[in-house]
Amino acid sequence: MSMSSNLSFQSLTLIDQRVRIVDVGANPIDGSPPYASLLHAGRAEVVGFEPNPEAFGRLQASKGPYETYLPHAIGDGGRHILHVCAAPGMTSLLRPNEDVLALFHGFGDWGRVLATEVVDTHRLDDIRETEGVELLKLDIQGAELMALRHAEKRLESTLVVQAEVEFLPLYVGQPLFTEVEAYLRNRGFMFHRFHPQVSRVVRPLLVDNNIYAGLSQLVWADGIFIRDLTRIERLSDVSLLRMAMILHDCYGSVDIVLHLLTEHDRRTRGALATAYLNGMRQQPAPPAARTVRAPRPAAGPRSRRTGSRD
Repeated sequence: MSMSSNLSFQSLTLIDQRVRIVDVGANPIDGSPPYASLLHAGRAEVVGFEPNPEAFGRLQASKGPYETYLPHAIGDGGRHILHVCAAPGMTSLLRPNEDVLALFHGFGDWGRVLATEVVDTHRLDDIRETEGVELLKLDIQGAELMALRHAEKRLESTLVVQAEVEFLPLYVGQPLFTEVEAYLRNRGFMFHRFHPQVSRVVRPLLVDNNIYAGLSQLVWADGIFIRDLTRIERLSDVSLLRMAMILHDCYGSVDIVLHLLTEHDRRTRGALATAYLNGMRQQPAPPAARTVRAPRPAAGPRSRRTGSRD
């Protein structure tokens, strides 16, 4: 069986659901978001936040019927200093860490602070439009954990979190991957995978005369966190289906999807897992695709947002 599919979750299962998505830092500077196929098919409602006036204007001008954008800076509800950097995608509530940036080509220039300004932040828990979120995506230059700590109520309904995480403190006082993972683990999530992970060459070496090239040093990634599968009984039947849809259409996590559908079938005496597996088996396999087989049933009755950081 191919590990990927050109068919949507709805096409494979005939289940028609619509998921609620909150995108914090919605500027699409890196291209289409992972949920683009869901949005274009009318199977997602998106509430996005983008305080950059130019980026917010572009989002407003191109939005569809299921998209709402707000110009709020998301954080802890307090007043903060915004550090406006030479590369807009480096602008942050946190001050760039010059010592760490100096390790890599280009970052010292991109992270140079041109100006500072005072901004008022908003808590996700206080914004009515974020109620019922199921996919929470965050990319706000080191302030992701701040936003999560003030989204306790919103995390209760969230099934999947995609958050940019760093392995080195590109900003002074920035929480790293381990802190984000521990926070979410303590709130019923498990780490799933990176999507993707990004490295950079440490100076003075330069690979292929390309300052964007990576090599051995991991710098950042988007971390995907999902509801803890060892506590699957806490998910409603509808949540099982919506989590499966997100993981199939956004991340291609076929094994997790099958696990969730198997649990849904166990509860409802349905056959969604079989329909999903049969549909995946009918997909043409790429040349080097691995063969995946379902287990035998048991006896008895599932970047940085600039070209400078690609």
